[in-house]
Amino acid sequence: MKIELKDSQLRQIKDICDSFNNDPGELITILHRTQSVFGYLPEEVQRAVAHNLGIPVTRVYGVVSFYSFFTMTPKGKYPISLCLGTACYVRGAEDVLDEFKKQLGIEVGGVTPDGKFSLDCLRCVGACGLAPVVMVGDKVYGRLSPSMVKEVLADYE
Repeated sequence: MKIELKDSQLRQIKDICDSFNNDPGELITILHRTQSVFGYLPEEVQRAVAHNLGIPVTRVYGVVSFYSFFTMTPKGKYPISLCLGTACYVRGAEDVLDEFKKQLGIEVGGVTPDGKFSLDCLRCVGACGLAPVVMVGDKVYGRLSPSMVKEVLADYE
């Protein structure tokens, strides 16, 4: 899906880049800040960042596509990220994921029709002692079972 950036949005991107002296060495930090403003990094935003930093779009795309914390698609108001790292996986994360998919009616990478939730998987959250773990936004839920998924979602009703 192609979007067209407004002049005010292009100015926001320019201001972010300027705040880091348009230093290509600050690309990851600039992309973090930009994603926090736009919610995601579609092609048009990547092109604007590349233009402001004077670097090829392929370099920006390479960073965005490599790091899992960047996204090129819009997320829900409450992004759900389920850990599928080894500890979480062996403790039943796949069953928890199946229950989230069932309750939300979406697949991994999807967004609910109302835009409230999106569902993604991560390789590791770094909370292996709490496995299986899911993050909703910045909030971490640990030791989950499929029967707890409704409870988690109810926190956001």
